[in-house]
Amino acid sequence: MDYLAAYARKDLGAIDGLFADDIRLRDWKLFVQGRRAALAETAKNFDAARSIEIDVLSTHESERAVAGELRILIDGELELFVVDVVEFNDSGRICAIRAYLGRPSE
Repeated sequence: MDYLAAYARKDLGAIDGLFADDIRLRDWKLFVQGRRAALAETAKNFDAARSIEIDVLSTHESERAVAGELRILIDGELELFVVDVVEFNDSGRICAIRAYLGRPSE
């Protein structure tokens, strides 16, 4: 998925091109709405991390959404297991991202 590749590269410009103007971004800590607010939160995450690695463990797709089980490694140390649900509008832009924090199976 283009979004995850751009996120791992910390490429805010590429992500900007994928977001709809009215995007809704929600995770276990926050909710924001609108492209500017979503990009600002994404930029904060990028500024807080030297490196981001994303392994896609599984995906599930429907006509206008994809859900992915992800293993995210931040700065080679902090390991997160996350499920992202990404929805697309009629133009193919991302109009919603919901992220759910999990834990390792160990």
